[in-house]
Amino acid sequence: MDQLKTGKLLKELRHEKQMTQEQLAKVFNVSSRSISRWETGSNLPDISLLVEIADFFGVDVREIIEGERKSEMMDTEVREVAEKMAEYANTEKSKLLRVIQIISFVGVLIMMLSIFLQTFNTEPEEIKKGAVFFSIIALVIMAIITLFVTGLLERIIKHKRFLKGIKIITIIVLIIGALRPLMMVGLVGILLVGSALEKPEVYDDVTHYNEYMSFSRNNGEYNDEENKWNKLGMDEHIWPDRITPEMNVADYKMVYYNPWDAQYLGYLVVDYDADTYAKEVQRLKDYESTEYVGYYSVKEETTYELLAINADSYNGFVYALTDGESRIIYAEQLFCNYFMDLDYKKYMPEEYFLDGFDATSDNPDALERRKEIEKYSN
Repeated sequence: MDQLKTGKLLKELRHEKQMTQEQLAKVFNVSSRSISRWETGSNLPDISLLVEIADFFGVDVREIIEGERKSEMMDTEVREVAEKMAEYANTEKSKLLRVIQIISFVGVLIMMLSIFLQTFNTEPEEIKKGAVFFSIIALVIMAIITLFVTGLLERIIKHKRFLKGIKIITIIVLIIGALRPLMMVGLVGILLVGSALEKPEVYDDVTHYNEYMSFSRNNGEYNDEENKWNKLGMDEHIWPDRITPEMNVADYKMVYYNPWDAQYLGYLVVDYDADTYAKEVQRLKDYESTEYVGYYSVKEETTYELLAINADSYNGFVYALTDGESRIIYAEQLFCNYFMDLDYKKYMPEEYFLDGFDATSDNPDALERRKEIEKYSN
């Protein structure tokens, strides 16, 4: 039989009735998508609907099967009609059988994956989650195959209300199961959108130096928390309190970035005369420095001499380096949540960072923190 001819005839009959696909779908209690598939020849009406369709359009069932209208009713043997009906039914059954075969093959693969997770995975919690998830999917697939073999699947498909109820329950269960992942995806999406829309603010005019320092107002006290230059409460007194005429500023940059949380990156490179350099070195050595080795993979500084440092395992670093002659490099990388969204190497020469510094999203501190969060959330 020619499915395209059958589809073309059904389309002509619908047009003669001056009906839309949606209107016709309501008559036969099917979806408009099913009507579209009939008319394009990609699918055929269920055999149980053929008589109903023929009666509705006032044509013979055999005309629908043949895909063409006759000038007078056909007078053929019952055997010929039976053969064509059998061919029609076999076409539908072969398609359904192929679908069931594919589902069965997928079910076997998923069951093998479930067994693999239980046998070879080295993380017990992941074994449990993965095995349960894939076992449930395999169970659903086996249930579908069982319903098909027993003939119940066909009955369920024909029972529109029951089938609709199953769909609703399935959707609700999937939504509940996926609620947490969806929330995580949504949060990541918000962060990505924020990162895309927010651009780093870059300042390199040293005459505005004091505007960007947290100690520059309120008689040396830190700015209020609502001010974007409060620098997460980190002590910046390692940096000079102002730029004086005696300071030969070789390089300067201050970067502010806030896609979701405030982040700061800055450096000031100053060449001093001998006397001023000696006084500044002494001032910095008198500063009460903190421990810093191990934070964000930082090693003991060897590229330059470290004069002073204020380090925090969560918020980052403020420090001063020297070449041992006349130059002092003041630098800072301040952030939260254990990594920087900012592409910091793009804005600051690598030699100004502490040796080994790594604040990328996959740095060891960030990864360790995520493991702790996952552990407590489970």
